[in-house]
Amino acid sequence: MIKSSQMIESCLKISTSKSNFNKIKQNIGLYLLLMPAVVLLILFTYKPMYGVIIAFKEYQPVNGILESPWANPWYKYFTKFFNSYQFGNTIKNTLVINIYSMIVSFPFPIILALVINQMRAKRFKKTFQTITYMPHFISTVVMVGLIMIILSPDSGILNHLSKLFGVQAPNLMGSAKAFSHIYVWSDVWQHTGWDSIIYLAALSAVDPSLYEAATIDGANNWQKIHHIDIPMLASTAGILLILRVGGLMGLGFEKVYLMQNTLNIGSSEVISTYVYKIGLLSAQYSYSAAINLFSTIINFILLILVNQISKRVSNSSLW
Repeated sequence: MIKSSQMIESCLKISTSKSNFNKIKQNIGLYLLLMPAVVLLILFTYKPMYGVIIAFKEYQPVNGILESPWANPWYKYFTKFFNSYQFGNTIKNTLVINIYSMIVSFPFPIILALVINQMRAKRFKKTFQTITYMPHFISTVVMVGLIMIILSPDSGILNHLSKLFGVQAPNLMGSAKAFSHIYVWSDVWQHTGWDSIIYLAALSAVDPSLYEAATIDGANNWQKIHHIDIPMLASTAGILLILRVGGLMGLGFEKVYLMQNTLNIGSSEVISTYVYKIGLLSAQYSYSAAINLFSTIINFILLILVNQISKRVSNSSLW
């Protein structure tokens, strides 16, 4: 009996492998089209990963990665970061800005998608969508330049408007307390329209007969949104929220760095900017690699935890 069951299992494995091979053979053209992207992914994403070992070495560019001696102990630079005066400050600033951004900016694309989906005038709808998408294509440098032009305490638009009312405009760009607000709300203005596209795509998959049935039953627009649109967006929003939480310890470098100055540095120094200053400006490559690796590991753990929680609560997960 045991031998017969083993033979059956081996036959099933062979048949499965044959069927998989046949599927690949039938779609060989698609796999060939996919091949350049896979090669680029391996060369520029996975191959450079071996460089992470410099976080455990006394890396010197002259010696190279492999020839540089190992740090003693191996966790030397992690301990150095944990004991540094910037440890608590950088983590706090990163979490504050990211959590604030997630709370504020996450619902706006959903609301905008629901509003656009309710528009019936096609020309107005397309114009409105185009206007909301346009800020996304403004480069980070230009975006920060616009913020400076508007909020400059000397020549900014806000300063000129304040003078009309006999009020002195505050120096918002030099205020540590205002930094997170400026960062988050400018991001909301710039990316809400673009982020709503994925929700509009999800809403486009709703069967029109559902709206017709709801109309026949006497449902108004709010009831249609509540009982049809929002449930349709729930799984998409759940996946995007998982990805958002998975990047909680990572914050874009460019915008934060361009908005930084000596007056707001207390609330604007985040992990990414600190890694840049330690690694490239101070040439402490192993130390900066250890800091970045630490934040990446935390993000990875958060991603797995949130994914598992979402899987148990709502059956919506990445895997």
